[in-house]
Amino acid sequence: MRFNVDRWRGYGQGAFHDDLVAAFVVSVLLIPQSLAYALLAGLPPQAGLYASLLPLVAYAALGSSPAMGVGPVAVIALMVAQAIGDAPAGTTPHAAALVLAAEAGLMLALAGWLRLDALAALLSVPVLHGFETGAALSILLSQLPVLAGASAHGSNLPQVLQSWIGTQTPWVPLTALYGGVALAALWLSRRHAMRLLARWLSPRRAALLARLAPLVVLMLAMAVAAATNAGARGVELVGALPELAWGAVLPPLDPALWRAMLPSAALIALVTFVSSLVVAESLARRQGVRISPRRELAGLAAANLAAAVSAGMPVAGSFTRSVVNLDAGARTRMAGVFTAVLMGVAMWLLAEPLAVLPTAVLAATIIVAILAMFDWRPFGAAWRYDRVEGLLMAVVAALTLLAGVAWALGVGVAASIALLLRRTARPHVALIGRVPDTEHYRNVGRHDVQLIPGVVGMRIDESLLFVNARQLSDVVLQQLGRYPDTRRVVLLMSPVNRIDFSGLVALHALHDALAARDVRLDLSEVKGPVLDALHGGGWTRWFTGRVYLSHHQAMEDPRGSPDLR
Repeated sequence: MRFNVDRWRGYGQGAFHDDLVAAFVVSVLLIPQSLAYALLAGLPPQAGLYASLLPLVAYAALGSSPAMGVGPVAVIALMVAQAIGDAPAGTTPHAAALVLAAEAGLMLALAGWLRLDALAALLSVPVLHGFETGAALSILLSQLPVLAGASAHGSNLPQVLQSWIGTQTPWVPLTALYGGVALAALWLSRRHAMRLLARWLSPRRAALLARLAPLVVLMLAMAVAAATNAGARGVELVGALPELAWGAVLPPLDPALWRAMLPSAALIALVTFVSSLVVAESLARRQGVRISPRRELAGLAAANLAAAVSAGMPVAGSFTRSVVNLDAGARTRMAGVFTAVLMGVAMWLLAEPLAVLPTAVLAATIIVAILAMFDWRPFGAAWRYDRVEGLLMAVVAALTLLAGVAWALGVGVAASIALLLRRTARPHVALIGRVPDTEHYRNVGRHDVQLIPGVVGMRIDESLLFVNARQLSDVVLQQLGRYPDTRRVVLLMSPVNRIDFSGLVALHALHDALAARDVRLDLSEVKGPVLDALHGGGWTRWFTGRVYLSHHQAMEDPRGSPDLR
């Protein structure tokens, strides 16, 4: 108990003030973002607000990042919008979203318990960037009808175009005016507010006030809409928010609904973990702290389960909100707790003013945020480095825009696995020789090296696993075709980190194939864990060659030396 008292006393004297200031800044920005992302997901506006309360506290209890801001995010909102379309008839969008949050939370918790944080590797950089770019384009397109006041809707290009073309009212002039003015004001403030404020304020204060520009735009829009009775003039408004409900709200326990949402929930859980881990690790590098992927799984699981029982929606780590949190001075996860408290107070005080906010203004906030996400340079860089990966990035982006998230991620993950298998299905075995006057051995195709008659040295450049082990004998024997007088083959094993059972069987087959030719197989520089695994597999019963500490020793001793096994 003494330790806890001292710890909290130290916190109150140190980080408390910084966390509280950061929470105030983030909570002010979180209100319009929460409303906008709920709108994007096709949910009631209050779902975004509720998702910004208990989930923050839950992440603070179990997560590991001191500064990551958890809550509704654009990409997850888009995935929710697409998943809701798979819900059984008669299911409300909000009920489907609660089930998605519950299932995603349970899957993240199960992944943490099973230590499956390596699942993040399923989304390679080309797939992740292609998905983010395609999702940004889809979000942008989905908000254009809202900005113009049209009744069209959709979460991908064909849906938006088909709905927009078929609508009787493609735009409402007054609504479009609100949206256009808000879009221009938000864009100009993003580009120039910091520079203008820096003329009179310190850089730190100027940066903080510049980040409040979206709130100023929303407040002005609400004031103008209330003064002109915009709702009566045909402008779509957010509408009255329900009273703040503190009681638990469980998701519906309909088995058909849970089965229908399960595939989408699995994708949401995967994207939530990967994208949030990227955010947490990027912030950790700036702060000089360490992130625990397993604790991130636990924190995100708790946050989504909290959203599911508090009338929210699926949540993830937000890069923009996290950067604002860090720049505003947040030092611990208590900043998230303070943000939740301040958000609750704001919902209580601002529920009536928010009712007159035009939805076109919310769409403008999303569009400006999305425009800042676009980065086309990785497409060119990937194409120049590896055209297959560059093409994969473009295909994933196009599928996200044209077909939806499930198709894009499914094809992206499958293509990444296929590329990995193609590159590892045939082990790379290099014929090596001695660099003159040294003890170093290099590829004979790249260097001027010396060879020893009757002794062939080869280097295996990857682990021997089930994906490539079957090809080992063919690759080695193909090399031996150039040296018919070979009496001994020495495999340099230093790059090999693991040999699974398939690799052990392949090594046995190679040993026997060489023995049939009266050629002895020796190994050099075998790593300790690999050698332990070979011993555990009982290889001493059939292996008749020798294991050397160094490759140079093996090559210079063609008659054999004391067995070092």
